[in-house]
Amino acid sequence: MKQKTNLYKLVLTALFAAIVVVLQVVSSFVKFGPFSITLTLIPIVVGGMLLGVGHGALFGGLFGLMTFIFCLNGVDPGGAILVGINPFLTCFLCLSKGIAAGIIPALVYRALRKKNFYLGAILGTVLAPIANTGIFLTEGFLFFKDTLISWAGGADLFHVITVLVGINFLVEFLTTVILSPAILRILQIPQKNRSLN
Repeated sequence: MKQKTNLYKLVLTALFAAIVVVLQVVSSFVKFGPFSITLTLIPIVVGGMLLGVGHGALFGGLFGLMTFIFCLNGVDPGGAILVGINPFLTCFLCLSKGIAAGIIPALVYRALRKKNFYLGAILGTVLAPIANTGIFLTEGFLFFKDTLISWAGGADLFHVITVLVGINFLVEFLTTVILSPAILRILQIPQKNRSLN
């Protein structure tokens, strides 16, 4: 039984990792201004909640690594500019926002799921795009403030947040919040049936 469980987890890990890579490749071509709009948070959130915090970090780290690779090879032109300024800080930004977007939802879900599945799933899901965008903005302004403001045409901080990042955040937020809890609930059905055997 333990071997079957380990195999099941291994297969799910590979499946979620593959979905993260495929969605990140596809979403790298969907842009609003210099930023990509991603659906990749959905498998990161669902995989982390289903398989645990370590898996959330793994899937988020994979997302961050893919993001950095796209910055390096110019698929993400805005990211390529940041790499040209400081590749190490760009890598740190990509990895930290991705890993946080995987860890935070999984932690919140694990803490609340037994008391209230829906509260844990929805609150954890809400925090993924907030962590992803919040860390991007925080580290972006710490490391690359002048570049972000120049992308906004010299506008103020409010314009950068609301116009450049706002649309991206809203799309990520709505798709993740709507789809992740439903997908998580569907994926838990086979787990419940397996535990009865």
